[in-house]
Amino acid sequence: MPDILIELFSEEIPARMQTRAAEDLRKLVTDGLVEGGLTYAHARSFSTPRRLVLAIEGLTDESPTLREERKGPKVGAPQQAIDGFLRATGLTMDDLITKEDKKGAFYLAMIEKPGQPAAEILSAVLEKTIRNFPWPKSMRWGAGSLRWVRPLHSIIALMVSEAGAEIVPLDIDGIKAGNTTRGHRFMAPEPFTVSGFEDYAAKLKRACVVLDAAERAETILNETQNQAFALGLELVEDKGLLAEVAGLVEWPVVLVGEIGADFLSLPPEVLQTSMREHQKFFSLKDKSGQIVRFVTVANRETADNGATILAGNQKVLAARLSDAKFFWENDLRVVANVGLSGMAEGLANVTFHNKLGSQKARIDRISALAREIAPLVGASPDLAHEAAEVAKADLQSAMVGEFPELQGTMGVYYAKAAGLPDAVAHACKAHYQPLGPSDDVPTEPVSVAVALADKIDTLTGFWAIDEKPTGSKDPFALRRAALGVIRLILTNDLRAPLTEVFAKAYPGADVTDLLAFFHDRLKVYLRDQGIRHDVIDACLAMPGNDDLTLLVARARALQATLETDDGENLIQAYKRANNILTQAEEKDGVEYSFGADPKFAETDEERALFTALDTAQAQIAPAMAQEDFATAMAAMAALRAPADAFFTAVQINSDNEILRRNRLNLLSRIRQICLSVADLGKLDG
Repeated sequence: MPDILIELFSEEIPARMQTRAAEDLRKLVTDGLVEGGLTYAHARSFSTPRRLVLAIEGLTDESPTLREERKGPKVGAPQQAIDGFLRATGLTMDDLITKEDKKGAFYLAMIEKPGQPAAEILSAVLEKTIRNFPWPKSMRWGAGSLRWVRPLHSIIALMVSEAGAEIVPLDIDGIKAGNTTRGHRFMAPEPFTVSGFEDYAAKLKRACVVLDAAERAETILNETQNQAFALGLELVEDKGLLAEVAGLVEWPVVLVGEIGADFLSLPPEVLQTSMREHQKFFSLKDKSGQIVRFVTVANRETADNGATILAGNQKVLAARLSDAKFFWENDLRVVANVGLSGMAEGLANVTFHNKLGSQKARIDRISALAREIAPLVGASPDLAHEAAEVAKADLQSAMVGEFPELQGTMGVYYAKAAGLPDAVAHACKAHYQPLGPSDDVPTEPVSVAVALADKIDTLTGFWAIDEKPTGSKDPFALRRAALGVIRLILTNDLRAPLTEVFAKAYPGADVTDLLAFFHDRLKVYLRDQGIRHDVIDACLAMPGNDDLTLLVARARALQATLETDDGENLIQAYKRANNILTQAEEKDGVEYSFGADPKFAETDEERALFTALDTAQAQIAPAMAQEDFATAMAAMAALRAPADAFFTAVQINSDNEILRRNRLNLLSRIRQICLSVADLGKLDG
């Protein structure tokens, strides 16, 4: 069973495409081999800036021989039909056999398709894969028709067995498969031959190429942390940048450089963003959190230990940071002259959406809504209104114009420079949160009020113009906005009646439909936390379902009750009572909902159920009034034993009509008490 080595060697592949491309190569080739009738034991793919690599272990030598029976025309059929069958099967009349079934005699062809050598199958799969590779962007060069992300220079396609290494026959636009590659572009540019994957990986390492991207990333991280520790500094973690830089180098060399003293007064977020976006530098911070050094990762070792590289990088960095310093100082002058609200005035000329007006019009709506929401979250209405008015002012700043990812962050600095209260300043950044499922949720009341107003204005506005998410399409991130509202409410334990808030937000929005959208989002959110969908449905059917905190408290209590034996078995008792009642009410044309009298009880079990229902009702009513769902549901679950005993001992459909009616009304009490807690009819099972 041979092993396979494939290398596609090209000019530099963009770092953002490498990981996906390596996985695409693995999947396309292995899927093609399996479709061709081969099997394999294991496959691994790798990427560096200049190569995609696939190593396959334990490939079968050839595809199996396939035998197929193909039914032909009837014996005595027109010659034209028989000739057509012979052409389709590639056989002659002598090759056909005759068989009979209920309809008579017919011709049968036994077709044998011999197995195909693995090398032939691999060659065809590779050609198809390379010519149809799913690059996000690709190019043609020279006179050939091949498209690749960057010019493709060479292909290794080796099949290695005990007999040695065999080159798989492949020629794509004059690029013939071979067993030769090159190492590092500058440190080991000479070609060398390989005889298999282990030999290939070892020779690449000697030629200053680290094949595994994870190994390159680990080298960069460890060396950076070691050098930072030696300087008494700490690396600012950035997993995205680490993955990107690991895709930019084949032989990582970590170098620590200095930031000019003139730039150390810039906010650390500005320094980090400028260095990250423009230079792909990591940031090192001191104990106070100030960024004081940078780390660059070179792609080669040099005789001067990187001194020339660092000097060039520091020169370019100084130019970049000079721009950032200019933006910072210019923005501070604007704030000093006209205030943060003055900076925001330009948003009147920025369209938010052609049907929803300008950013300034939206800010006015958010400010008004934040004032309405403030009492619900314990915030000052005046501070919430003020914070909403300036929260997006930094969108007009020069710094955010250069670095859009700093929106909100710069607003905090400008608000503090303008002398605004801390609660207002913090809201400038926090009102965008949470941006995703792992993002922090604001807890400062003013920030919470503005964050809710911002997201609810977005949702009600797009609902009013009928721009709702459809299927997988959600161009305005409305699902994320709804989830943000849900997390803000639940994290801060807020009691906010959403239908009232929606009605105040944007006229014309379909509040009922929007609340249903929220309920769908809430189901997804709670399902990820282990709460059953039917439990949520049972609670959604109850009054107050626009109060998410109340709704979730009810759902958690019901789920906890159902996880006990009494709770789960009570559901069966409830459904049994409900089924009997429903059938009786349909048959008799009346509703049994009143008048159960213990004086008509004939058995101890019947009298015990009356007592249990009285006790449960006395406990459930005040508990529900106090929203103590755990106590209410525990009292409901206590009905399980007397209900079971009642069903075992008592014949409900008695011949005595008075007893029958009394017992049906007793079942109605079970139903009413249970439904006062949750709609148990919506539970599964």
